[in-house]
Amino acid sequence: MSEKPTKHTKVLIIGSGPAGYTAAVYAARAMLKPMLVAGMQPGGQLTITTDVENYPGFADVIQGPWLMEQMREQAKAVGTDLVEDHIQSVNLKSKPFEAIGDGGQKYTADSIIISTGAQARWLNIESEEKFKGFGVSACATCDGFFFKDKTVAVVGGGNAAVEEAMFLTKFASKVKLIHRRNELRAEKLLQKKLMENKKIEIIWDSVVEEVIGDEEPKNVKGLKIKNIKTKEMSELKLDGLFIAIGHDPATSLFKDQLEMDNTGYLITKSDSTETNVPGVYAAGDVKDKIFRQAVTAAGMGCMAALEAEKYLASN
Repeated sequence: MSEKPTKHTKVLIIGSGPAGYTAAVYAARAMLKPMLVAGMQPGGQLTITTDVENYPGFADVIQGPWLMEQMREQAKAVGTDLVEDHIQSVNLKSKPFEAIGDGGQKYTADSIIISTGAQARWLNIESEEKFKGFGVSACATCDGFFFKDKTVAVVGGGNAAVEEAMFLTKFASKVKLIHRRNELRAEKLLQKKLMENKKIEIIWDSVVEEVIGDEEPKNVKGLKIKNIKTKEMSELKLDGLFIAIGHDPATSLFKDQLEMDNTGYLITKSDSTETNVPGVYAAGDVKDKIFRQAVTAAGMGCMAALEAEKYLASN
C-alpha cells in the first residue's frame, strides 16, 4: 500500500464542536483555507443535547444536533476543508506542526487550533461499567426517553446534575438526586426550580457504592448507597442511573507538549487562546472548565481564528 500524500494547511483545526466550527468560519473567511478534522464525535457534546434554549439568535427552542449541523454547513459553505478522521498523535516541536490520523494520514500545519472538547466523567466502579448502556448513562437527553414512568437516580450536585434531574422528570415518575455533600453547587435559580419539582427527591451526603441489576436480560434494578457521614448503607429500588459529575478535557494527545492545569485543561494566555507554544491555540471546553457553554466556546473559536490569522501574517 502506497503511503498517503501529506496534507498541508495553514490552519489545522482539531475537533468539531461550536469552537471548532466557529474557528473554521472565521479562518475560511480570512482566506486561510482551514482544514478541520472532525474527530470521533463530530459536533461534540451538543450532538447529545436535545433542547437548546440559550444559544443566541433563536426565539424558539432548537435542537443541539441541528445547531451543529448548521454550523458544519456554514463552515463548509465559506470554504473549510472538512475531514472525517481522528487525530492520534501530534508533534508540536516540528515546523510546520505535524499530526497523524487514525489511518496513518499525515497532516502538517503552520498553526493549530485545538477544540477537542471534554467528555463526561464516570464513577469508575465495576458495576457501573457492567451496566453502561443497560440502565447506566451519562446523558439524560440521549436516554431519558427509555425511562417513561420509571424511577431513576442522578448522581451529582452541579448545574449539569440539576438540569439532568429536571429533564428526566419529563419521562420518569420519580427522580432521586444523590449528592455527596449537603448542599448543591448549581446556580440558585436552578436549585429553586429543582426544590419546587414534586417528582424530585434529594439524597444528601451520599455516594453510590454499587449498581444492582439482572444479568439476563441485563438491566438495572437498584443501587447500594452509603451515607458518608453516618457510614450507613442502604438500598434503593430503581430502574436507571444517570451520572452527572463533571467532565474531563480531551487533552491526552497534548501531554508533555502543552501546559495544562492539574485536571488536564489546556492553559492559555490571559485574554487569549494562545497556548505556551506560539501558533497553537485552544478554544472551548478543552480549556474552559468554568463556563462550558456553546456560546462561550463559539466566542473562543472566533478568538483563536483571529489570533491564528495574526500569527500567520507576522510569520
